[in-house]
Amino acid sequence: MSVSSSGLIGSIDRSSSALSNRDESFGRTKGAGMMMVNKPLVLTYLYLLIYVLLSSGVILYNKWVLSPKYFNFPLPITLTMIHMGFSGAVAFFLIRVFKVVSPVKMTLEIYITCVVPISAFFAASLWFGNTAYLYISVAFIQMLKALMPVATFIMAVMCGTDKARCDVFSNMLLVSVGVVISSYGEIHFNGVGTLYQVTGIFAEALRLVLTQVLLQKKGLTLNPITSLYYIAPCSFVFLCAPWYVLEKPGMEVSQIQFNFWIFFSNALCALALNFSIFLVIGRTGAVTIRVAGVLKDWILIALSTVIFPESTITGLNIIGYAIALCGVVMYNYLKVKDVRASQLPESIPDRMTKDWKLEKKSSDIFTPNNSNDNSGGGGGGNMNSSSDTNVDEEAPLISSRLSHVGRTQLGK
Repeated sequence: MSVSSSGLIGSIDRSSSALSNRDESFGRTKGAGMMMVNKPLVLTYLYLLIYVLLSSGVILYNKWVLSPKYFNFPLPITLTMIHMGFSGAVAFFLIRVFKVVSPVKMTLEIYITCVVPISAFFAASLWFGNTAYLYISVAFIQMLKALMPVATFIMAVMCGTDKARCDVFSNMLLVSVGVVISSYGEIHFNGVGTLYQVTGIFAEALRLVLTQVLLQKKGLTLNPITSLYYIAPCSFVFLCAPWYVLEKPGMEVSQIQFNFWIFFSNALCALALNFSIFLVIGRTGAVTIRVAGVLKDWILIALSTVIFPESTITGLNIIGYAIALCGVVMYNYLKVKDVRASQLPESIPDRMTKDWKLEKKSSDIFTPNNSNDNSGGGGGGNMNSSSDTNVDEEAPLISSRLSHVGRTQLGK
């Protein structure tokens, strides 16, 4: 009795230990599954955080370098040329020396008709945007950047890539009214700085539209490294002419301080921002990027008032910017809605028509068997044509069944 009870107890212990081991292994498997599920999400949020921090940091860094009250390097074209030269050199080494990525097939005709105009407007947008830091605050610059959808829509309509629509126009009008109210509430309003910033916004909008029109028309896709490899040197060349006229004479007369580590770290941050944008675009959608951009603008407005005390924000600034953001959000919603509508699968009748045309072209080389077709082709054809159109699950089979009907009729 004692032996049997001990054996029973031992078997129970072994069973309970097996159950506990199984529960532990299941728990570990479940935990590992949770970690595997959450790891891409964590990486996505990490990339978004890096993008927001780098974008905010580059803007604040540029303001600090260019502002006469701080580092006092009031040469925006020179700073932009440093960025372009550094980015082009890094891209050259990554492509030609380290072979990280392969260069695209670039012909002289594509370079002249696509890369050159895109580089020109890219250089102009950077030049005017950096020059605005000399006159207006970072907070007001971010408020003016709410005009970007308006500029992009106007340029897209002018270039024929978008159509004038009443719903989009009403959103653009709302954004414009908000920006006007925000500008009216700006204490340190400067017309020259505002003109520079708005000009830079329209130059950037035209660059985006040209990129869509020219590069997509040529079937050319560029990642951040190849983009910098082709566009940065060309932008550097475009900036040489205004630099020679506007900034070179002043550099010879005045004593401009030059700190290597300041400019190296500044250019490195700008380069890292380009790569972070690529990572974010690769892991998220358009909605997430637009939301992250709005969040970045609010962070910049708040940080700029702390880092640069002279940039004060009024209640009218906030009201105008909030009105403009409402228009921007509605515009983003409409654009995302249009993209999703364009990505919907084809309807069954559309696919039937397309497949029928394709099969009709190939039916000429088909030799029908008259005996088989005459025995039951007509009835089979009527049955298939009446039943297939009502069954969505059999959509992939429609083309073969319709081709049989067509061949039967040709045999007769």
